Amino acid sequence: MMYGALQKPNPDIERFIKTIRGEMIPERPPLFEYIIDDCHIRDITIQHLGREWVEPDWSSLKSLIPFLDNFIAVWRALGYDYVRLELTAGFELPVKLAPDPGTQGKTDRSWADAHHGAVENWNDFETYAWPDKPAEFHLEILDYVAKHLPDGMGFITCHAGGIYEIVTRLMSYEGLCLDLYDNPDLVEAVVQRTGECMETYYKAFLEIEELSVVIQGDDMGHRTGLLISQEHLQKYFLPWHTRFAALAHERGLPYCLHSCGDVSKIMPSLIEETGIDGKHSFEDVIMPVTEFYDAHHDKIAVIGGLDLNILAAGSLDEVRTGIRALIDHCAPRGHYLAGSGNSIASYVPLENYIAMIAEAQR
Repeated sequence: MMYGALQKPNPDIERFIKTIRGEMIPERPPLFEYIIDDCHIRDITIQHLGREWVEPDWSSLKSLIPFLDNFIAVWRALGYDYVRLELTAGFELPVKLAPDPGTQGKTDRSWADAHHGAVENWNDFETYAWPDKPAEFHLEILDYVAKHLPDGMGFITCHAGGIYEIVTRLMSYEGLCLDLYDNPDLVEAVVQRTGECMETYYKAFLEIEELSVVIQGDDMGHRTGLLISQEHLQKYFLPWHTRFAALAHERGLPYCLHSCGDVSKIMPSLIEETGIDGKHSFEDVIMPVTEFYDAHHDKIAVIGGLDLNILAAGSLDEVRTGIRALIDHCAPRGHYLAGSGNSIASYVPLENYIAMIAEAQR
């Protein structure tokens, strides 16, 4: 492993926040990742930090602390200015599982059921166990991480799953698409109740003193367009992002969006009406991050962008060349954070990930 190429950690969350806000152009862009898969957290804990690995035990905060301590240590060792952890308000969502090829089947990979949801009719709506009160256990976990940050580091969180994603999981993608036309009153009711539950959770975690930035994930696009119509997104879902952004801004925190797919049709609304402070998740086949940067960096921060096809399947030289090209194009004008176009999934070779970080820190 090439861990020796990494610089000694020197976290500076204030620099990170000022870069998002366009208040400074740092010597090198801060690093950003949305998610680092647990398999990489484990390997870095053992191979780089020489710490004992303990599998996460979600039965209690006490049993989870060894994992959380390793989790914090890894984010610091890799050179990030923050620790990012997202949890849910407590929604019970249908899920499908299968062995993850990225870990040779040692762990499972999950995905949503596109055909069947937990709320398919009015009876389901009335009987579903809506998390009207945030899961206290989840808030305890967030608070533990926030209270155990190394010097110079900040804390980033959000609701695990954006409002569009949660509603899609509740109703299923197929069910949502049909009900938008066949039963719009049910859609409106599900969106409203989901938004209210998420807002209660937002208000709770926004009380965490150490919270630095909110970066909310909500995948609303696919490779060639939006997952539902622009009109439906703007009617049902974007107003809730506007509300969540307002809550973050009232607390004095930036609100950024991670959204996969082609969301170009709603970018003007996200910037001008919702008031996002930054955008993450890019794919070259949709729009290279350099093009997005040229179009939007004067208004919002542009975050990450190294295409996952390069990061996951490219050579070490291709990874280094790719991230360097992005930095050379974007960093001199500011409003840019360096990292992957999506996240560090299990199928990303660890050596490629480390090469990207080392080059970005050079």
